[in-house]
Order: sequence, then C-alpha cells, then structure tokens
Amino acid sequence: MATGRLGVEETLGALNAALGPGGPLWFKETRARHLRARDFLAPRRALQARFGEGQVPEHVVRAVVDLQGPGVAPVLRCEPTPAGLALQLQRSAVFERVLGAVAAYAAPSAPAAREPRVLLHCPSLRAAPCAFRLSQLRAVLVADHLARALQVHGVSVRLVPAVRDPHMSTFLQQLRVDWPAASERASTEALRSRALAEFTPAGDRGVLPHGVLGSACLKELVKGRGHAAGYDSNLDNCLVTEDLLSELAELQSAVQHWPEDSSLGLTAAPDAGADSCLVVHVVSYEEEFRQQKLDLLWWKLDDQAPLRQKHLVCGPVKVAGVPGTLTAPEYYELRHTQVCKVSTLKHSRDLAQDPAWTETFRVLSVATIKFEMLSKAPQSQLLLDLADNISTKGTKSGTFVMYNCARLATLFEGYKCSVEQGLYPPFPPVSSLDFSLLHEEGEWLLLFNSILPFPDLLSQTAALDCAAPGLHITARTEMVCKFLVQLSMDFSSYYNRVHILGEPRPHLFGHMFARLQLLRAVREVLHAGLAMLGLPPLSYI
Repeated sequence: MATGRLGVEETLGALNAALGPGGPLWFKETRARHLRARDFLAPRRALQARFGEGQVPEHVVRAVVDLQGPGVAPVLRCEPTPAGLALQLQRSAVFERVLGAVAAYAAPSAPAAREPRVLLHCPSLRAAPCAFRLSQLRAVLVADHLARALQVHGVSVRLVPAVRDPHMSTFLQQLRVDWPAASERASTEALRSRALAEFTPAGDRGVLPHGVLGSACLKELVKGRGHAAGYDSNLDNCLVTEDLLSELAELQSAVQHWPEDSSLGLTAAPDAGADSCLVVHVVSYEEEFRQQKLDLLWWKLDDQAPLRQKHLVCGPVKVAGVPGTLTAPEYYELRHTQVCKVSTLKHSRDLAQDPAWTETFRVLSVATIKFEMLSKAPQSQLLLDLADNISTKGTKSGTFVMYNCARLATLFEGYKCSVEQGLYPPFPPVSSLDFSLLHEEGEWLLLFNSILPFPDLLSQTAALDCAAPGLHITARTEMVCKFLVQLSMDFSSYYNRVHILGEPRPHLFGHMFARLQLLRAVREVLHAGLAMLGLPPLSYI
C-alpha cells in the first residue's frame, strides 16, 4: 500500500500540471450535491480558453487519470461533462490512506520557507483591566491565536509586552490566553541618552507638558522610510515620556536577547536580530496612529531596530443595542451568566455552584467569546449581539462546537463501556479495517472537506505575507473558527442520521469499526483545531 500524507494542495498542483502550461484551472468541490458525482472540476469555459473548443486532448485526460506523486490522491476517473472536466478519486483508497495515518492529518503540512523569528507586539495589554475595551480584547485574542499558529509551524515567537498587572494576568488566564507575565523592566538608559540628543533645542522645552522629556521630530523618517511604507503623512513630532521609552526598551530587549533554544533549530548570529526578526504589531484600530509613532521613534533612537515592522490592525467592535461602553471583563461575566442560565434550563437544576461543572462553564464562556471574536477577518468591523441566545442548537457558536466535541467523547466512552461489558470486541488493528464499507454521503463529506484539508488550513492560518510592500499585513485568523463550525455541522448531521454503535452482531462489526475510525479522525482534527484557540476538549456539556 502507498504511504505518505495525501494533500489537497499537492493533488491540485499535479492536476494543473497535467493540463500543461498556463494558470490553475482545477478546483476542489465542497458542496454535498456536487460531491455525489465529482471531487474536482476544471470548468468548461476555462478549458475552452486553454484548448480551443474545450476539447481536452485524450492524452491529457489519460495523464490526469494516471496521476501519481507525493501527496497526490489516486484518481478513479476523469470525464467531460456539461460543467467541464469532472474528476472523482478512488474514495476507498483515500479512506484507507487517510484513516490509516490519522495523526498525520491533525498536524500542519510541512512548512515552506517561513520567518524564523517573529516578535508579536500587542500594545492593548498595557491597558488597565477595568478599562479594557472590546476592540483591545479582539487584538489580544488575534495575537494569541496567531502565536499558536506560528509556533505549531516551528516559528520562534516572542510575545511583548510582558503583563505586569496581576489583575490582567488573572483575566488572561480566565480567557485561556497564553501570554508571558511580568519580568524585569528593560533598561531605558541608552534610549534616553539618544533621545536627549535628538530632542528639539532646550529653549523650546519649557512649553512641553508635565512628564514629557522632550519632543522628537519624525518628519524626515515620515518623508523617507515612512512614506514608502505607508505611514500616516500627518505624523510630525512625538512627545517622549518615560513610559514610551520603557515600551521601546522592552521591544529592543526582546529583539536583541532572543533565547538561544527558542529558534527550534534555526541558529542566528548574536548580532543578527534586526535582520532575522519580523515585528508584527497587533493593534486595535484606535491604537494604530500611536503605534506608527512608536515605530518611527524606534528607528530614530536605535540603529539596530528591525527594518521590517508590520501592523495587523483589528477593526472596531460594535455592540448591538447596548448604550455606553461595555468592558471586556463585563463582557466575559455576561457570557458566563448566560452559559450558566442555559445549563440550568437544560438540566432543570442550577449547576453553577457544582465544582464538577465550574470549569466546564468557564470553558464554554471562553469558547463563546473566542468564536465571536475570531470568526471574522480581523481587519473587518465586528458586530456583537449580546442577546441571551447561547445554545447548543445554534450552529454558528462556540457552544455548538463544544457540544459536538462532547458528543464525540460520549460516543467513544459508550464504545469503551460496551467493550468492558463484552458487547463489542476490542478495536482491531487499523490495517485490518475495510474502508470500502464507508459509502454514506456524510462520511466522504467529513473526510474530504475536514480531515484531508486540515493540514493545509493550519498552514494558511500561519501564513504572513511579509514580503508584501507597505505597512499593513493581513492574517487569516478567522479560518480555524469557521472550519470548526462547518466540521461540527457536518458531523452533527451525520451523527443524527447514522447509528454508529449498532446491534452487537458480528456481521455488523466491520461497518462499526470503519465508522469509529473515521470519527476518531474527526475527533483528532477537532481537538487540534480547539488547541489552536487555547480551548480544551469537553467530555460533557
């Protein structure tokens, strides 16, 4: 049997290469009604542009059918249809390859050339918890999720600033945000000396506000490096304070003193920090102008400052029907109260004070918040609906995803108990399973749309277009949440329709074991996706 991880991207690449020179034509089908007849399609109009009247040469079709190569899924047939050239895979063979190596599909695909060192700076974490805005919370959650995605790919990531407020540290722990706590403050002496030399003449300093050390002119940087990168042309002078120098000193120290063992095999020279490090400032839209000033001031006061600084700007967060300002801690408490209320209605008793349920309610509250905050592209505006609509039946929420995670746990616990009771035999070696028994529409949907493409999705989540010109950078931090919601919808539909643990009759065991192995893969992928959000799997809800 062939070995090696199959991949959607590898298969698409081979299919497009088989059609000859030109741009990519093939795309992967995702809708159930199309997957009944085909898995990939090269549209008719695109083929007409490539091959005249759309008549694909027979030798090209044969080449497509005979495709082989690392990561390329085996082809069953390829034939012309009114929609174009339709291709179907050898599904039983794909089931066997994928479900025989489940762990390979719950991890990212091998990364291409990536940034060896990324410093993620989230200035929102310098806010006081009592004044922590929802837009700042969004920036923190985006930074935390991006850090996890990069680290899974072997990128060395440093997180700045270290959190010094114990109340903020406690709140981040509640949110399951993995961020470093307080460390010693970096020395500002070198930056202060350089700043004093760069300040405007002493005669002008009498008009400066109290607490301001001086004013640094940023005009030249804005006209030069800043203009080319897209910095705001209105940036002129920067009032330098001790707090501002302290922020710069922490960034400077993080770049210059990168832990030797954190580069995961990527060794850099001691003085290579500025050139080998990408700095990404994850900021709320209100903080961007100030951060641009800080970037330019860093360049002005530190000759070794990283040349590559990018801004990932998170859009505003609006709250429907709520007058005034809702802080992030208030938002958490609101969601936690709603989760407890829904549980009381479901179980007909108040479980909020039950120690066995306390942690479950906290996880559900955080899952609700993270899926709300991370399900849209970070640069777009986010509208929150705070109505009491948290439910395991709502198919767009984090609660729904966690509910289906618990259903999977219940399924496998049920199988385990049945084995202990002697109703079912122990699970046989995977190599002995007959995956040709998996012919339900929902089974292929789960494998082809969720398990098979998951490694590529993880890679796309961690992709940062660092070479793109300009100041701003985008990240696809919404992909994992959207993926997990769709996976949960497909699993729920399948689970409601198909009885997995059937009658304990020997002639039914083959089908049951093949389905259990499929759902093992679903569980592994679901757990890996939740880990990218800092969420543990739940066994009951």
